[in-house]
Amino acid sequence: MGDALMRIGEVAERTGLSLRTIRHYDDVGVVRPSARSQGGFRLYTEADVDRLLLIKRMKPLDFTLEEIKDLLSVLDGLDAAPEDERARAELLRRLDEYHTSATERSAELRKKLMAAEEFAERLGEQRAQYRSP
Repeated sequence: MGDALMRIGEVAERTGLSLRTIRHYDDVGVVRPSARSQGGFRLYTEADVDRLLLIKRMKPLDFTLEEIKDLLSVLDGLDAAPEDERARAELLRRLDEYHTSATERSAELRKKLMAAEEFAERLGEQRAQYRSP
């Protein structure tokens, strides 16, 4: 039995993405709905939701839409299990590049978060200092 189809509202609720964002991803060809209802409503599968969640995880690391599209094409290519060993090796090389980039971007984001937390802590200390008699 195939995946159950979900309307965009349910997908938005499950992913935490806005309807506008999900529609935009369809318009730019990043994640297209797997089907449409007779009335033309977008219908999504669990696999579509997984793709949207992957994109959601990439956004805080500032991957562009082009990079997102490219990574999705790499993953789709690997899922198709190419018989050509050279093509598979190229897809794996590109996946390795995305992994390295994600790791580096995560480290940079972690540094920014630490700086932000330190700033908030110092503000709290100043606040307490000014409030004490």
